[in-house]
Amino acid sequence: MESEDPSVRWKVRGGVLNEDPSSREMVALADEVRRSARVRTLLSRLLGFERAGTVRGVYDKWQGAHWVLAALADIGYPQGDKKLIPLRDEVLDRWLAPKFFQEFEARREADAYKGDGVPVMRGRYRRCASQQGNALYFLARLGIEDGRSARLVERLLHWQWPDGGWNCDKNPEADSSSFMESYFPMLGLDLYGRDHNDRAAARASERAREVFLSRRLFKRISDGRVIRSEFVALHYPLYWHYDVLGGLKAMAFVGAIRDPRCSDALDLLERKRLPDGGWPAERRYYKVNANGVELGADYVDWGGTSRRRMNEWVTADALSVLAASGRLKA
Repeated sequence: MESEDPSVRWKVRGGVLNEDPSSREMVALADEVRRSARVRTLLSRLLGFERAGTVRGVYDKWQGAHWVLAALADIGYPQGDKKLIPLRDEVLDRWLAPKFFQEFEARREADAYKGDGVPVMRGRYRRCASQQGNALYFLARLGIEDGRSARLVERLLHWQWPDGGWNCDKNPEADSSSFMESYFPMLGLDLYGRDHNDRAAARASERAREVFLSRRLFKRISDGRVIRSEFVALHYPLYWHYDVLGGLKAMAFVGAIRDPRCSDALDLLERKRLPDGGWPAERRYYKVNANGVELGADYVDWGGTSRRRMNEWVTADALSVLAASGRLKA
């Protein structure tokens, strides 16, 4: 609550204290987020202020418009800002390009890279649906979606795998959905289903939950072992990656955080709490470069990593998850 960054305060007041986002105080706080140095830096290279050699592609990691809008949606940027419309259009032009409406059969992994479109292998669409899913999600969260969101929904429903998720693995043997590729489609379809009373989107999101819940958010079905080591480390931001805190955030968002299958993940999160009451960022997926184009660089620092020092962003999210689950103790 005393953080210098208004985005952290926004997360705590909304996610932990459950303050109404439409209240005068929360609207004022969101406007403070909009005017903050962090947001100004995030937008400084994308809204007509580019210098030679600093222009980013839409999906450049992590400096393109796709990632900046995703960050704004997670840190309390106010809804409906028309200044973001050009960035929205760039994102939608990218993820609704004609090639995503074309498909071709591929028998081998090498064949999957030869066609211009979405490969189909053994009846499954091998598509990185996190891209369309994240766009669907963050455009709605920012209040700048338009009718083209329905086309994103249609693509996600079309590509959904039998087990309820999505995967872009080009190995023909792959027959289970990916956590990373299923995460944002689940969130985007849930939000679209609620906002538009779209039962098909809502059902698709509900099916996707089972990809995570059946694995207790981080464990293999076959033997209960941890799926990947990075799943049980804490990060912020996740970008397109996944960890157990991200999984719990997603379950809280879709209303499944009290499902008993979340208990192991909640127990793990509680065990990671530091003596000062906060949580660390144990690993990270970014470096900081506010001025140059660099793969894997973000415009801003999100608190770094330390196993002994609290990270405000991780802590705000952890507290929100525990509040939603009923485990947060005063």
